Formats: sequence, structure tokens, C-alpha cells
Amino acid sequence: MATPTTYVPGKRSGSPLKMITDPFEKFFSAIYNGIINVVDWIMHPLQDRVGVRGMAYIFVLPNLLIFGIFILLPMLLNFYYAFTGSTELFPQNRPFVGMENLNTLFTCQNFLDPNSCREDLFWRAVFNTLGYVALQVGTMVVLALITALALNAQIVARGFFRSVFFYPVLLSPVVVAVIWRWILQQDGLLNGIIVSLGGERVSFLTNAGWAQTWVIVISVWAQMGFFTLILLAGLQAIPGEFYEAAQIDGASRWQSFWQVTLPLLMPTMVVVLVLALIRAVQVFDQVFPFTGGGPGTATQYLVQYIYQTGFSNQTKEYGLAAAASLVMAMFLLVLTAIQLRMGRRNEAA
Repeated sequence: MATPTTYVPGKRSGSPLKMITDPFEKFFSAIYNGIINVVDWIMHPLQDRVGVRGMAYIFVLPNLLIFGIFILLPMLLNFYYAFTGSTELFPQNRPFVGMENLNTLFTCQNFLDPNSCREDLFWRAVFNTLGYVALQVGTMVVLALITALALNAQIVARGFFRSVFFYPVLLSPVVVAVIWRWILQQDGLLNGIIVSLGGERVSFLTNAGWAQTWVIVISVWAQMGFFTLILLAGLQAIPGEFYEAAQIDGASRWQSFWQVTLPLLMPTMVVVLVLALIRAVQVFDQVFPFTGGGPGTATQYLVQYIYQTGFSNQTKEYGLAAAASLVMAMFLLVLTAIQLRMGRRNEAA
């Protein structure tokens, strides 16, 4: 008579899969334990030396080093270059010239006429940037608000449309520029459709008006989803009781929007507006591969002027480019200060 097998708790019979995975588990376990032992060998004496609280600074130190090397140091060098002259790259070869670079930028007989300025390309870039900021930000904020209101309503396939509107944000600005350039160039897709319908080719990229218009259209298309998402979150944070109270009082949908939605959404609107302004002032990566600043200087904006002056032109004027970047930085600091002030005011209210 066969002896029955006795079950031993915790003991499992070997399986082919277990026999295959066991060596890998032991190998990675040995590597893991080795890494832990090395880390412990370094960190344990260090903790004894600096204490538990001091270890927090040790862990933050790599980020501080990255910040110092790649952000703080370039900022300090930019200040130095803005007040030094010469076309030499190395700081030790650049003499101090004080405010000469800023004086060059702001020497104008009439600030409204770039042709009367000593550095006319800078002022053309400034006016182009201001025009772009006003049209692009205004258009984008309005369309983002309308889209957010539509996506916040009970519509069919709401999740699908939210994804569709956000998808362009995931694309690289260079990819967006290349795709739209392929569509709008002289032999591009859009002109092909126009010609097939019996029309004539349109110079979308070589006509100043068309180029400026399409730069704004493309930037709105590419960035609107991000700001729509922020406004949508703000709309969903508004309690439904306010709308119910407005409905009981006999308010129409338009009155509910002006009396309930817009005031409660205003803090979010301020954030969206300031973020859009900051992003618009820094426009470069999407426009440069799309139009190259052309035709002429029609779509040359401030960052492109800084890039070309300091790096692209045959004569590289690092001091002038650094001074222009300081002007732009001051403008961005003003926008940031406005955002912080209005944010604190909204919190106080």
C-alpha cells in the first residue's frame, strides 16, 4: 500500500517556471543587496556626521548643483556679458563698457519708428512681439474659455473631445512647425487643394500678412488645449449650488455666466492670462522652424533677435544679445509680479 504524501506548510514542489526564474531572482537580489550595502557604507557614516536633519541637505545637494550650473551660473554670466563689450566669447577677454549695450538698444529718435533707432532690428522684434502677444493671447484665452465651457457641458463623447483638444499640446513645437510648413508651403497640401478646386496658389509663407496670421493660428492651435484644461478644472471647482440658486432666482444661462461663472472663474482666468503672456513673449521654437522670421522681419520676435545677435550672425555681439535678454527678463518679472499680487488679492478676498 502506497504511503500518502504528507503536506508540509510553506513547502512547494518545484515547477519548470520556478526553476527558470530562481537564478534570475538570486542574481538581481545579490545586485540589489550589493547596492544597498554600498549606499549604507557611504550614508551611515555621513548621517552620523551631519545628523538626520543634515541629510535633507545632502539629498537636495544634487538638484542645487544642477540649478547652480545650468541656471544660476548662466544668469550671472548673462549679467556680466550685458555690461561688457567686444566680440570675444571668454569673459576675461571682454572689457567693461557699463550701460553702452543698453544705450545702443534704446537710442531712438522716435520709439514708434524702428527705422529711427540705432538698433532697428531690436525694435522691429519688440513691436512684432507686442503685436503677436496681444493677438495670440487674446484669441487663445477667448477660444480656450469657450472650449472649456463646451467641454464642461453634458455632451456626447465628452471624454473623446477633451482628448482631441489636448492632443496638440503633446506635440513638439518643432514637429508642429514642420507639419504646418508642409501644409502651407507653395507646393503644400492646402495650395494643392485650392488648385484642385480651380483657385490660384496663395503665398501663405512669403506674404507678411499671411505669415503673421498663420503664426498666430498655429500657436493657438498648438497651445489652446493646455489652457482649456486649466479653465476646465476651474469650472468643475465651482459648486453646483450657485447655479441652482441662480436658476431659482430666474436667471438665464447668459446671466448665470456673467453673475456666477465668470466671477468665480476669475482667479483661474488670471493664472491662464499671465501664463499665456509669459509664454507668448518667449515665442521662438515654434516660429523659427516655421518661417525663420520671414518674410523679411515680419515674424522675427524678441527671442529670435537675441539668438541671431548672439549666436547666428557672422559678427556675434554677445553683449547686445545679453542686454536684450535683460530687457525681456524685466518684462517677464513684471508679469510674474502681477500674477503673484493678483493671486494674493484673490486669496484675501
